[in-house]
Amino acid sequence: MKEYLYQLIQNKNILILGYGREGESTYKTFRKYFPELIITIADLDENILNKSDALKKDKFVHFILGREYLNFIDEFDLIIKTPGISLNNLQTKVNKENITSQTNMFLSQYRNQIIGITGTKGKSTTSSLIFNIVHSFNNNSILVGNIGVPPFDMIDNIDDNTIIVCELSSHQLEYVSVSPHISILLNLFQEHLDHYNNYKDYQLSKFNIAKYQKERDFFIFHKEDELIKSLLNENKIKSKVLPYSLTENSENDVFVSNNSIILKPNNQLVFEFEISKDLFLKGDHNLLNIIAATIACKAKVIPDEYIKKGITEFKGLEHRIEYVGKYNDIIYYNDSIATIPEATIEAIKTLKNVNTIILGGFDRGINYCDLAAFLINTKIEHFIFIEKAGLRILFELNKYENINSQQYFTVKTFEEAVDVAKNKTRTNTICLLSPAAASYGMFKNFEERGRLFKELVKG
Repeated sequence: MKEYLYQLIQNKNILILGYGREGESTYKTFRKYFPELIITIADLDENILNKSDALKKDKFVHFILGREYLNFIDEFDLIIKTPGISLNNLQTKVNKENITSQTNMFLSQYRNQIIGITGTKGKSTTSSLIFNIVHSFNNNSILVGNIGVPPFDMIDNIDDNTIIVCELSSHQLEYVSVSPHISILLNLFQEHLDHYNNYKDYQLSKFNIAKYQKERDFFIFHKEDELIKSLLNENKIKSKVLPYSLTENSENDVFVSNNSIILKPNNQLVFEFEISKDLFLKGDHNLLNIIAATIACKAKVIPDEYIKKGITEFKGLEHRIEYVGKYNDIIYYNDSIATIPEATIEAIKTLKNVNTIILGGFDRGINYCDLAAFLINTKIEHFIFIEKAGLRILFELNKYENINSQQYFTVKTFEEAVDVAKNKTRTNTICLLSPAAASYGMFKNFEERGRLFKELVKG
């Protein structure tokens, strides 16, 4: 990695754009290899110097901080952009060839060892499941990326035999020019519309996970996702495509039949796994995640017994249809990670016995028509709406006739939402937090929202 970075920075004026978790990781890596390299850091936060003694002592680092932090990026010929910063409204003209990212640099060095996973929903579950399987077979493996570990933080743990599982967001994929050896695109739904000029740009960012693959690489995707199919038609890729679905047909090598996952390429059975009722991952959405993980592990030549054991024992993620407990005869589930309508719909389908649901959060302009149409036909009795996205969902529900508006509650605080839920939910039924919206503003992230929910229901 050091030699690659050395070649990259030669005669370059270097900017680290954004000093969050990944920006700090990039700075520390460059500083470890090149102690006297001149680096500029640009960030909206004017107080980052007060958060880092290392930055205060570094005489080779310059800063562009505050509201004007994007105004001078055209002066740099190597811009290392962190995922959270959007350039869609940038007034300054910047050569896109000058923009890279930690993800792109990491892929450039380790692509042949990487299983990369993206998708609007399910990528954290699928990445964690794959790592659970791979690590049980080969402990020389790591899990990095959007899951919370910047890839550069794990460089010292990587050798030529390390298997790297990498969860990738659209933001991380936006400026890559390299794709992983094994790539998974789970699904495409509306999300992060505030970050992109349009929905198509978001889709194309996701598709970068396959766009630069080579002939011996593998691209795994849900064949019934119309947007993925459209992208494949528009963008010819070189890799071997491995489509999957829940239904069996003559053109499908991976499917579900007689309550079993079947891998049958060229009509030759190579893997079969019976779907048990005791699986921790429940619902069709999770079944699709399991299938994608299975194909990736087979492509990586993980033995069948490790795949089956890993699927059976994997307990899922915090904040994704997470059972919180039963308190005062009410059953609580935390699905704070559901930041789009499709995730909320799947949670309700999976749990079935939902009596009360908490909806809403930061409004990113997502279309809630389909969610409202689904909700109006459920048996849910109590709807609690919070923040602007909650009010937009309520607006869509109010378009329907013969609704009982006494079921609807608008609240100003999260604590009030949980209080209403405690008072209104019928005994022996479920109260579900599944917001269908982002958490920003009221919370730092969906994890903070989910943990507060659990504290409040237990308290």
